[in-house]
Amino acid sequence: MFTEKSFETLGGIFELDPHSSRGHSIRFKEKHVQHLEVQPGRSEPQELQSLNKRAKTALLIVTMLVLRTGHVFGGSEAIPIDRAHSKITVYVYKTGVLSGLAHNHEIEAPIESGEINNSESPSVEVRVDSRKLRVSDPEASDSARTTIQATMQGAEVLDVARFPEIHFRSTEVEPSGTDHWVIHGSLELHGQSHPISFEVLLKDGFYQGAAVLKQTGFGITPVKVAGGTVKVKDEVNVAFSIAAPK
Repeated sequence: MFTEKSFETLGGIFELDPHSSRGHSIRFKEKHVQHLEVQPGRSEPQELQSLNKRAKTALLIVTMLVLRTGHVFGGSEAIPIDRAHSKITVYVYKTGVLSGLAHNHEIEAPIESGEINNSESPSVEVRVDSRKLRVSDPEASDSARTTIQATMQGAEVLDVARFPEIHFRSTEVEPSGTDHWVIHGSLELHGQSHPISFEVLLKDGFYQGAAVLKQTGFGITPVKVAGGTVKVKDEVNVAFSIAAPK
């Protein structure tokens, strides 16, 4: 275990550089350089041998810390989201007097790209290609899914030809207990950008949570058929499970 006492020991050889372009960094104290120099034809005195040994030990420890954390006193850099083990699912629910004749919709939204930053100023960013959303209604026939897919991607709903990207970027990550946060950010959907907030829980190695969105809030009119006797609700649920960086 590298303790605070260890830093005190290294303090005789190393010091913090407050002028580093990357914030605080560690540099070798110049006053020790002349003592480490050995004149030609002269053997190292015992004091110099001891100092060299301390310097080598210190350099080894610092190197291990840098390799482990990326920077001794700095935060972690942004890490790409593990798309293969992360998923976003959108749930759209039916309503209307004849809703019993219809069914709810389940839509897979594969992550196109994204990153998580676990530094002292944590953040998250996610991009989804709206053209790759896929209707996966287990109760619908293949032909019904094809029709729903075409409607969802058409000009009536997402209009993916004009708005191919769905983008979320956090503006604040608010701690709310152990492995629990409230995420505030901006969601760009259907050519409009609006603030949203949702809770996130870290469980079994995944950041899990859900957000409720109103389609009309992003300029989308909920689909309705049969004169409005069957339609989808304005609110949709977006559930996610994002693999935590390792």
